[in-house]
Amino acid sequence: MTARGTLTIALAQMSQMPIGKPFGAFENSVRYVASQLGDDGRSPELVVFPEMHLYGTEHFDEERSYRMQCAAATDLHDEFTARLGKLARELGIWLIPGTVAEKNPEGGIFNTAPVFSPEGELVVSYRKICPWRPYERYTPGSGFTVFDIPGKGRVGIMICYDAWFPEISRQIAWMGADIIINPVRTTTSDRAQELILARANAIVNQTFIASLNAPAPQGVGRSLLVDPEGGIIDATEDEGEHLIIRTIDLDEVRRVHEQGTAGSNRMWEQFRPGEPPIELPLYEGSISPNRWHIRR
Repeated sequence: MTARGTLTIALAQMSQMPIGKPFGAFENSVRYVASQLGDDGRSPELVVFPEMHLYGTEHFDEERSYRMQCAAATDLHDEFTARLGKLARELGIWLIPGTVAEKNPEGGIFNTAPVFSPEGELVVSYRKICPWRPYERYTPGSGFTVFDIPGKGRVGIMICYDAWFPEISRQIAWMGADIIINPVRTTTSDRAQELILARANAIVNQTFIASLNAPAPQGVGRSLLVDPEGGIIDATEDEGEHLIIRTIDLDEVRRVHEQGTAGSNRMWEQFRPGEPPIELPLYEGSISPNRWHIRR
């Protein structure tokens, strides 16, 4: 089982960087966030930015924006990626720089969240499974991603519209995520529903959820951090630029699993080994009681 502890997380509801803007502007932004302190006087250990933070194309139409992102896409083995890793190493932080346009060898681009360790290594990357169709032309990803922060806990990632599909957060939670990071760039009125989904996904999976949106004009803000019982730890109330820095105890996930949500519901113990599988016609599969318990 993954060792759990406290983790200080910074959610940067900050304006998107236009494509072509000097990388130094982003470096300075990250340095600023990393230098800030939470209410408990602790510096951020994990710094997160919104979806497509480094790929702003707000002044262009959909077709031009897509072509610009394709032209600026990374293969995650280039100088752009190396500079992100170097920045994480310089500051000694875990860094999720929002999401990036990743080249698809078969054509087009993925919407990908890379994760860099304090040693500057690209430890994992996650490709958005559910682009917001028909408006987003990204190639859908096909895998799920978690990574461990030693002595802290396990972190999972889903991107924006992924949060509307409960199968995705369930899978990530089943893989042992103590917190699910959800970078978004929502500009539409359904942000109100997304806030409910963030709490619902936390409740039904008994994990922390961090839903980080972009500010206006690239988004409508209203980011939030939710605990494993659905309680709001912190939230931004408007569409302006804001920074949430909070220290969370990822061992709360173990407590909720053992004691139940509101001291009552232990849903990861619902299905027991040896019981018959529950058929799921929608998936042409089933819930296997032998596999239900969380993997770690």
